[in-house]
Amino acid sequence: MKIGFFDSGVGGISVLYQALKIMPNEDYLYYADTEHVPYGVKNKEEVKSYVLEAADFIVSQGVKALVVACNTATSIAIDDLRARYDLPVLGMEPAVKPAVCRLKGMACNKRVLVTATPMTIKEKKLQHLLHQWDQKHIVDLLPLPKLVTLAEAGVFTGEEVDNYLQEVLAPFHLKDYCTVVLGCTHFNFFKDGISRFFDDDAVIIDGSLGTVCYLERILYERGLKEKNDGQIEFYCSGQLVSGAKQQFYQSLLQRLEQLDN
Repeated sequence: MKIGFFDSGVGGISVLYQALKIMPNEDYLYYADTEHVPYGVKNKEEVKSYVLEAADFIVSQGVKALVVACNTATSIAIDDLRARYDLPVLGMEPAVKPAVCRLKGMACNKRVLVTATPMTIKEKKLQHLLHQWDQKHIVDLLPLPKLVTLAEAGVFTGEEVDNYLQEVLAPFHLKDYCTVVLGCTHFNFFKDGISRFFDDDAVIIDGSLGTVCYLERILYERGLKEKNDGQIEFYCSGQLVSGAKQQFYQSLLQRLEQLDN
């Protein structure tokens, strides 16, 4: 049986990449809701309906687990999804806890910058994380909606990316930050570009690896781990993709591998 991965677009491929590294012998189904991307600037109820429709399709394909590889979709619909299906449903959340805990014991006045979509920043899930872990109020929030659009277009480097990052980061004193949280899976493709704006000792983190390690543990505990061929089926809003679109998705996995090295 396959493991289902879902995102509004290409961002969740960065989570799929971590899964392929840790569990190369599992088979995967990746679903990008390209008809409705981006989610982060839309109405909450509208996005929830898209998520439920996509998840119903993925589950109908006989997956053994569902990873909502999208912070926005997780913040809006994860409880509904877990109540809807009798299988493991995992989501994403901005890595606020590890970012804040990293500063404990450090004799400095550094801060944490959490980047996300506008909707993730507004939703209760992130606000709850901040209330729970950011008692010293060292976290600042920055929406980066254009990075989603750029990622969907396959534009990860160049003048347009650099100019946008320079514009949105201009109000911040960047030397104050020792940790940057990528709270949208689309942003993982821009890790190298973002890092150039911060000091060399600043760390950029996201929740992808933690989610995949938890997935592996759940599969092991439930006896669901398998030895297959590591095959991936890609879907765009319910349509199986092949040809140039499939090659594009494969190229994204290759870019993530390059960023790792």
